[in-house]
Amino acid sequence: MTTMTQTSARFREFKMPDVGEGLTEAEILKWFVQPGDTVTDGQVVCEVETAKAAVELPIPFDGVVHELRFGEGTTVDVGQVIITVDVAPGTPEEAAPAPAASAAPAAPEAPAAPASDEPKGRTPVLVGYGVAESSTKRRPRKGAAPEAAAVAAAVQAELNGHGAPAAPEPEVPVTRPLAKPPVRKLAKDLGVDLASVVPTGKDGIITREDVHAAAAPAQAAAPAPVPAAEPVTAAADKAEATVSARETRIPIKGVRKAIAQAMVGSAFTAPHVTEFVTVDVTRTMKLVAELKEDKDMAGVRVNPLLIIAKALLVAIKRNPGVNAAWDEANQEIVQKHYVNLGIAAATPRGLIVPNIKDAHDKTLPQLAEALGELVATARDGKTSPAAMAGGTVTITNVGVFGVDTGTPILNPGESAILAVGAIKLQPWVHKGKVKPRQVTTLALSFDHRLVDGELGSKVLADVAAILEQPKRLITWA
Repeated sequence: MTTMTQTSARFREFKMPDVGEGLTEAEILKWFVQPGDTVTDGQVVCEVETAKAAVELPIPFDGVVHELRFGEGTTVDVGQVIITVDVAPGTPEEAAPAPAASAAPAAPEAPAAPASDEPKGRTPVLVGYGVAESSTKRRPRKGAAPEAAAVAAAVQAELNGHGAPAAPEPEVPVTRPLAKPPVRKLAKDLGVDLASVVPTGKDGIITREDVHAAAAPAQAAAPAPVPAAEPVTAAADKAEATVSARETRIPIKGVRKAIAQAMVGSAFTAPHVTEFVTVDVTRTMKLVAELKEDKDMAGVRVNPLLIIAKALLVAIKRNPGVNAAWDEANQEIVQKHYVNLGIAAATPRGLIVPNIKDAHDKTLPQLAEALGELVATARDGKTSPAAMAGGTVTITNVGVFGVDTGTPILNPGESAILAVGAIKLQPWVHKGKVKPRQVTTLALSFDHRLVDGELGSKVLADVAAILEQPKRLITWA
């Protein structure tokens, strides 16, 4: 997608790019520049969050920042202009971009209503945010000018017919209800006319709940009308939550929204089966301690997760059928001959699952280095969408929270996910005697469409056997 346009010899526009493989919108998290700042080609000007990750956006030309079209905290559709840059400072001012020129001049203090010589329905330009089209940001319907003119003429004729003094022909905007494609499809399926739906979403956008409410029986209570939105301001853009004395409401967007959609889709698409095994990992813990002192592992982080990851890779090699995907469209099982090992990581923005590409080909030191980089990048919020794409099997370590086990939900498109519980000192029968041993519980969830109980059990049993006797990493590899 083209991310910039040239509006004149002086000003250039930079549009929100598609940074996440087909995503339609992104939220501006932070601006690193302000109007008047000098920027150079390749300089990062802002950080945005898509449904997959936080991404930094570089500007593709030199110049001076002229205008920031949206404030921090604003969700912007892909293709919308987010910043304009003056690439030829000193050129006469009349070369400014059309969007700013088409708006009424802004006074130091915005008037409550437009002046008499301004087009009706327009509001002054807000510095850094472009022109506010209307109080609800509704877009004009394509080809609606003749219809709007006819309505205006009829209104004028009615006024003149009753002796009212003639007035300038008003602009009657004809707007198209704002709704995203999935919501429009839902409305079509339910036979709901979006023009009759009262929107409750931000900026007058119709939500799925609005459509369901409109489709309910006539006797159901109608949703309350939404008051007109205030003009866009920096403070309003940054309002992330509505707080009252008894509750806090947090908007669902970005990574959290993507997580919810993916988990619901996975849970109700793939038939999950989860199996559990409790295993003595005392020898694994001893191996971890020895590897920490090994000079070949110097400079990399060694922990139980490293051995567990290697054990899962060996188990997949012994049972390759588990490393597959279900292709519903083509009615095929896609066998993967590589392993992109996903590691679930908790971040301030929510749970993400980046993966180690071609993990099956990595030595233990290489795997340790890749794990360290993956975790560090995730914690810094710098994980790219590409790093989270193409996973085949995942590990989630709930043990770091002191949890014994769980029933993990598959990542969409994957066939298995292994949950690792807390490793605790417990009484255990070892060589005929009860002794304190390091014990943990593993849980493997798998897609029962392509992984049957026998295959899933073999994979889980192999991982447990390796953790109990780590020398199998050598004999089974």
